[in-house]
Amino acid sequence: MPKRFRLTRRFPVAMTEDGYRRLKRFSAEAGLDEGEALSFLFEHFDSVTNKDNLTHRLRLFNSELEDRKG
Repeated sequence: MPKRFRLTRRFPVAMTEDGYRRLKRFSAEAGLDEGEALSFLFEHFDSVTNKDNLTHRLRLFNSELEDRKG
């Protein structure tokens, strides 16, 4: 049986409620816990994102960020 990978880095993170709910849904659908799901997404970031969509979404997110903080 293959050895399960170890999660060696821990860091405090603040997320929006929408982002956290989406992470929970993704991790449940994938059969992973939240840390494993984040590791998967970032280890395979280039293959799970569309560069054009990412750039556009990031621009929108940044433009709304100050209003969302208030």
